[in-house]
Amino acid sequence: MPLYPLYALLFADTGLSDAEISALFAIWSVVGIVVEVPTGALADRFSRKSALVAGGVLQAAGYALWTATPGFTAFAAGFVLWGLGGSLVSGSVEALLYDGLVATGAQEHFTRIYGQVGAFELIAQIPAAVAATVLFPLGGYELVGWASVATCLTAAFVASRVPEPPRTESGEEDGEASYLAALRTGVVEAVRSPAVRGAVVAVALLTSLDGIEEYFPLLARDWHVPVDAIPLAVVAIPLAGAAGSALAGRLDRLRPLSLALVLLAGVLVFALAGLLGVPLGLVLVGLFYAAYRAVLVVANARLQERIDGTARATVTSVAGLGTDLAGLLLYAAWAVAGLPAALGLALVVVAVLPFGLRGRSAAGART
Repeated sequence: MPLYPLYALLFADTGLSDAEISALFAIWSVVGIVVEVPTGALADRFSRKSALVAGGVLQAAGYALWTATPGFTAFAAGFVLWGLGGSLVSGSVEALLYDGLVATGAQEHFTRIYGQVGAFELIAQIPAAVAATVLFPLGGYELVGWASVATCLTAAFVASRVPEPPRTESGEEDGEASYLAALRTGVVEAVRSPAVRGAVVAVALLTSLDGIEEYFPLLARDWHVPVDAIPLAVVAIPLAGAAGSALAGRLDRLRPLSLALVLLAGVLVFALAGLLGVPLGLVLVGLFYAAYRAVLVVANARLQERIDGTARATVTSVAGLGTDLAGLLLYAAWAVAGLPAALGLALVVVAVLPFGLRGRSAAGART
């Protein structure tokens, strides 16, 4: 999305103060927290594919508001639309992919394919940055904004062409497939099933650590990387994460304790980079991010394996809600004590991971 690297600058150049910009981010976060689970139930009740399409259209509408009528009110409304759209996509992607593989008897490939999806998501940051660099001198924020609208609509069209397997319902209430039934089914499974609950907690905590990525440029600056070299210096980190995601299938057979040890090794490498405080430390950060993304993909796969009911997107959205809440804790920890506090939270996640992923999955393959 060409607008990603520039939207904060758009807000500032429109005349918004730091407090107003922070308020916009708060609105975005609150919307995500409020609608995360309800939108997951919508995807389960109606269609995961339609949720992806609607998510792209809503995000496009938000960017159109920003571009056509820049100002605090339009920015706030755009973040509400983006938050709704992002919540519709969250959980729907995993549910659509997993159920599609189940329909073809290929669910054992979920970890590898989901890892590839995550890898492409990270790699996409590079063409997005290039597009922003090329488009901005030609037409400023307006051209970048409309190009982003077009990108969202194109993604929505592509999503509309993705096949969605039919879902069989069981029981009288499930046959009616009411929205409230889907919502209740998903939340109950996420909370009451020990195996699912543990995986939900593990995935929520793990995913919240991705917020550290927001601070990579600040770390690079603190570690004496010249400001004009920071964009190029930090771009290698998401590429390392993409490699970790793509290779996650190789960790698929690991037990929970072994996965925790992989993450622990990454956290310790990150801590060493912090102690060194030199530009080459970014290489170590890349190693951490590769290990982290690989473990994250496997944990998400273990969650999908444990879900037995029809409300797969809702259960996954419960994990997304946990991620939003835990992410606020990460941001607060960084504000108070920086990298050491964030690494301390990462160690807590390492300790929780073996307990969250223990027990047998729905596939019955691992303990």
